[in-house]
Amino acid sequence: GSEFMSCSKLRFLVLGAFALTLSFMPAIADVDAWKKDWLQTDFSRHSVDLTEISSGGIARDVIPAIDTPTIGDLEKARLVHDAREPVITVTVNGATRAYPLTVLIWHEIVNDTLGGVPITVTFCPLCNTAIVFDRRVGDQVLDFGTTGNLRFSDLVMYDRQTESWWQQFTGEGIVGKFSGESLTIIPSRVEPFGV
Repeated sequence: GSEFMSCSKLRFLVLGAFALTLSFMPAIADVDAWKKDWLQTDFSRHSVDLTEISSGGIARDVIPAIDTPTIGDLEKARLVHDAREPVITVTVNGATRAYPLTVLIWHEIVNDTLGGVPITVTFCPLCNTAIVFDRRVGDQVLDFGTTGNLRFSDLVMYDRQTESWWQQFTGEGIVGKFSGESLTIIPSRVEPFGV
C-alpha cells in the first residue's frame, strides 16, 4: 500500500512540475494565427527565424503607444516629479526633452517630434532597455506600436504604415516589408530627473 502511494505521489509531483513548466514556456510562433490578425504584414519576408518570436500574452496595442505626448513646463514638472525619478533624456538639434520611465513602463513607446526630427522613444521593461530612434526610413515617417510579441524577452514593435515588425533592442526590421532595414539610433541617456 505505502509503495503504491509513493509512486502515485511521485507521478503527481512529476506531472505537476511538467504542467508548471509548460505554463511558463513561451507560446510557439503561430504564423497562421498571425496572418489572420496582421493582414498587411508580409510574413514571407523575415530576417530572423520566426520561431524566435513568441507571444507576450497580450494582443497588439494592449500596451498603447503615446502618439501625442503632453509636454509640460519644466518648472511645473519639478513640483510633481521626484528629482531621483529616472527619465530618458534626448537632445535633437538643440532641443532637449525628458521622458519619465514611470510613464514608459506602461506605454513602452512614444511617437514624438523633437528638434524637427520624428523620433520614437522606446522602453522594454522586461530587459530594461531605453532606446530612441529616428522614425524615418528613406522618405517615409513611421509610427510605432506594440505587437504584444517578444523575441529573446525583448519588445517587438511594429510600424502602423506597413505592419512590419521591429526588434526594439536593435532597431532592426525583422518581419515584413522593412525586414533587414535598420532605424537610426539617436543618443539618449537614462538619468535622474533632477540632473
